Amino acid sequence: MKRFFQLLLFMLVTHFAQAQSEQLAQNYFDRGEFEKALISFEDLLKSQPSNFMYFQKTVECYQQLEQFEKADKAIQDRYNKYKQSSLLVELGFNYQLQKDSNKAARYYNDALDKIKKNPNEVYGIANLFEKHTLIDYALQAYETALTKEPKFNFNFQMALLYGQKGDTDQMIEKFLEESLNNPQNLVMIQNQLSRFMIEDSEATFNEALKKALLIRIQKSQDIFWNQYLSWYYVQLKEYGKAFIQEKAIYKRSPESFSNIINLGQLAIADNDSEDAKDILGFVIENTKDLDLQIKSHSYLMEMKIKAAQDKDYPLINQELDNLLKEFGISPYSLSLIKLKAHFVSFNMKNPEEGKVILKNALEMPLNRFQSADIKMELADILVFEEKFNQALIYYSQIQEDMSNDVIGQEANFKIAKTSYFKNDFKWANHQLEVLKSASTQLIANDALDLFLLISDNTVEDSTQTALKKFAHADFLLFQDKKQDALEAFKAILKENKGDAIEPITLLRIGKLYEKQGNFVAALENYKLILDNFKECIYIDEALFYSAEIHVQLNEPEKAKPLYEEIITKHEDSIFYVNAQKKYRQLRGDKEI
Repeated sequence: MKRFFQLLLFMLVTHFAQAQSEQLAQNYFDRGEFEKALISFEDLLKSQPSNFMYFQKTVECYQQLEQFEKADKAIQDRYNKYKQSSLLVELGFNYQLQKDSNKAARYYNDALDKIKKNPNEVYGIANLFEKHTLIDYALQAYETALTKEPKFNFNFQMALLYGQKGDTDQMIEKFLEESLNNPQNLVMIQNQLSRFMIEDSEATFNEALKKALLIRIQKSQDIFWNQYLSWYYVQLKEYGKAFIQEKAIYKRSPESFSNIINLGQLAIADNDSEDAKDILGFVIENTKDLDLQIKSHSYLMEMKIKAAQDKDYPLINQELDNLLKEFGISPYSLSLIKLKAHFVSFNMKNPEEGKVILKNALEMPLNRFQSADIKMELADILVFEEKFNQALIYYSQIQEDMSNDVIGQEANFKIAKTSYFKNDFKWANHQLEVLKSASTQLIANDALDLFLLISDNTVEDSTQTALKKFAHADFLLFQDKKQDALEAFKAILKENKGDAIEPITLLRIGKLYEKQGNFVAALENYKLILDNFKECIYIDEALFYSAEIHVQLNEPEKAKPLYEEIITKHEDSIFYVNAQKKYRQLRGDKEI
């Protein structure tokens, strides 16, 4: 037993030393210290002669040091010993580095000949062609193998190579062929296509993809292509066009509304209210599913409330009552119950009625997700009433009970937001620090925004006087007291000229003016950000909101340069994709 442990210890020490040597060699290589890297990799290769990675790195060091004869000898020796056909590619590449294209081509063609004799050789050979960015030869390798063995499938690999080559038409063909033949790869393929759609500043790729999909729809009766075209339009946020495809799918396969409901939700999220109304109205008219009807009515009422003015509230309140009477009070109608409670509390300023509605709902037989949902709304109403500590109890319960779910992260964010309203900025930032890496992107973005707001306005002002006033103004916004909030933000602006808090205050004021329909005042505030705070983190928002107003005012020539600036200077902005779409529309890119 003692001997066994001694042997085990020796093996562990040897393995650790080997790993350290490999890491050291790689560090030298990454830093461009090829002489030192070569010595290390040669030693490693001597200890493990069959290790292909050590061999490759040794050859690469020779080539970086322009010791091409040594590289050639090392490759030839290995080829003679192991008869790996892929090494012919390495021999050719070594001559290519010496600008001897004739010898390089000879070895590359020898490698292709090996595939003709044994199609299975394609994997190693094509991989090395790709590694050395020899795109045409890699494609030839796959095509050669396919002529010998048609059952092989290299659509995905070839599509990526065509993409690297800039032959997007061929790339689209291969990706679409693979999508149909192997639907399990669909998400991976659509992720690749989506990347090209976003990066294509001239929209030529988008048009080519749409044309290819339309041709397939015309030639085939398979609803797979309608679903694909619907996905395409969703990427471009053209929900009305996606809906046309979803209706075509429904007529031939009416058993499911899930995709249509999801489409309606996406349209709502992107403030495309007209298309959302059409989509959800279609669901209500065509489904007998109670749950889908309630969901659709809830989404429609949410949109109506968002666009309503005070004079509309009594009618909306009556509509909510009518819907609850129609569908009944039960766990099935929970979305309507919650909406009614929120509406009477935040819009009609009657939080007592809202709390009664929710507490009665908690008496129903709810699952833990439903219970957490109702408790969250109840806590929101308590925050509305400035009963912060009571609200924090509910949020903490949700966070504890649903720690592994999105709603748990949302509760955690609301704990931070409530602490912010209370001016407990230290505790708020402690919570936000964790949430910046939340699994839900929206929560992560909101957490980062609030974290930066608190941090940026604590550095310059240790007393946090301006931040406290800003938090109060934000709380007035939470209470839906828009005019009071506007006056509070204006006071901050007057008292804190030139401070870190100025650009975000201008942004808040601009958005409030927008909601009032005072677009001139909104643009003035956004322009102050654009003119005076070019390096601030709110610049892309000011650009996008300004462009949107100019579109609304039918001033496309003023909107275009603003969208263009987002596209060219703010590629990481959350508005980038939308700005691309709007810019193309204003530029008049042709439709197919």
